[in-house]
Amino acid sequence: MENKPVGKLTNVFYWTLGILIIFVAIGIIFPSQLESVTATVRNFIADVFGWYYLIVVTIFLLVCLFFVVSPFGKLRLGKEDDRPEYGYLTWFAFLFSAGLGVGLLFFGAAEPIAHYAIEAPTADENTGQAALESLKYVFLHWGFHGWAIYAIVAICLAYFNFRKDMPGLISATLSPLINPKGFWGQMIDVIAIVATLSGIATTLGFGAAQMNGGISFLTEFPNSFGLQLVIIIVITVLFLLSASTGLDKGIRVLSSMNMVLVMLMLLFFMIFGASLYSLNLFTNTLGQYIQSLPELSFNIAPNSSEHREWINAWTLFYWAWWMAWSPYVGTFIARVSRGRTLREFVIGVLLVPPIVGFIWFSFLGGTAISIESQGLAAISSLAEEEALFGVLETMPFSTISSYITIFLIAVFFITSADSATHVLGSQSTNGSLNPPTKIKILWGILMSTTAAVLLYSGGLQGLQNTMIVVAFPFSIIMLLMVVSLFKALRHEHLKKEVNQRRLLREIAELRQFKSKQERAEKRRLKEERKKKKSEERPKKLNEKKAKKKTYKTNKPPKED
Repeated sequence: MENKPVGKLTNVFYWTLGILIIFVAIGIIFPSQLESVTATVRNFIADVFGWYYLIVVTIFLLVCLFFVVSPFGKLRLGKEDDRPEYGYLTWFAFLFSAGLGVGLLFFGAAEPIAHYAIEAPTADENTGQAALESLKYVFLHWGFHGWAIYAIVAICLAYFNFRKDMPGLISATLSPLINPKGFWGQMIDVIAIVATLSGIATTLGFGAAQMNGGISFLTEFPNSFGLQLVIIIVITVLFLLSASTGLDKGIRVLSSMNMVLVMLMLLFFMIFGASLYSLNLFTNTLGQYIQSLPELSFNIAPNSSEHREWINAWTLFYWAWWMAWSPYVGTFIARVSRGRTLREFVIGVLLVPPIVGFIWFSFLGGTAISIESQGLAAISSLAEEEALFGVLETMPFSTISSYITIFLIAVFFITSADSATHVLGSQSTNGSLNPPTKIKILWGILMSTTAAVLLYSGGLQGLQNTMIVVAFPFSIIMLLMVVSLFKALRHEHLKKEVNQRRLLREIAELRQFKSKQERAEKRRLKEERKKKKSEERPKKLNEKKAKKKTYKTNKPPKED
């Protein structure tokens, strides 16, 4: 099969477009049936394959840790002479904005307060033990495991794209196992795009719902689908304008703005929130998280149906969400990580964003728990999308900080959607690093339409159901990507060993040849000296005889 030109729409785009049109049509015509079907499939996957999710995500984390300590860590994500295009600060801003985004704001106060006061994992609600357990599970959901999922996809894409000069497609990462240009390769790219769309649509739905929650909390506007649809339309126009400026202009400016605003908001909570309590909570939870990480990684609660339901609702949802986001975030951070070593990349991705996330949740969640426990406000009685605004209401400058938060959600919304249009455009144009603007705009419209339809058909629960369903087949693809990567790395290692052996053999042969030449030269010089001596000996004898003869002739006669 001939190579498809980069930058042109492929069959993958048209197949995905067909699937989306059918999905959107069903969501509009039969919204309740769509929500019911996705809920049924989601419950089946969670109940039957919950163990699989926990094991596979932990495998991804172990693979990343292996790269840190193994000789493969020296390998560059690119050619040997490639160097990073972005400095550390800009790179971390890219990771942070693309990898966390709206979720930080939506769940910053909502998740810790839910685990503390509404439905604690194992402890009694509204107790000190529930507060400690709450943050421990928040760290699990936003920590090393999730970022390992992103890292695996990014490593595979960067390795095959920048080092092996293959297209930046998910199917290309499986080239050691299958023909990426064949039917199965195209099907894998379709699944990757659908997974990306479901993950992004879920995030955009969370963002629209939280902006709606903030506006309704502060004003007379109701919390309704109509207002959420208006928010999605306005934000869509803004991120499409950003998408038309290109990666270095639009996303770079927005990512830097995100980092500044997030740090200012975190500083606000450090100054006016429950600072000392949050610091103590962070320190204690970090130790508990590290200490109990193996147990948390595999805890499926086989003997407790109540705790198992909690794991299905939270932990499995998060693992599915990270995996659904991974084609998008993995493609994006692979693009901005070219030239870094594998060890440098894994350490940066597994440490910096999670630590920032831990600090963020400790201060926002710690403040929310402190307010709830002291009876200053009933944060747990608010909807998830209103929880953060309920916390801000108890703090100084509540109105100003709430409107700034809505603005920050909008900026995160725009950044995530802008980055997603770039990735979706790349995936549907044979891996183009700079897809055409019109294709990115088309994907932006489809993405926002999907988010609106999911909100309309099932609200936030409908978003979560769809994402878990779509993430399941992609998790299998991710396992195959790991197998493919190790096969390619082993082949490269063997090739390097063969080249080294060949070089050593050539050096040995050269030395042997040199020593042969030296011995031959020595023999030649020795023979020449012998020959010279043999030629000089008769000459010397003749000279001696001549001297003797001369002496006898010139010898004076003896006197009588």
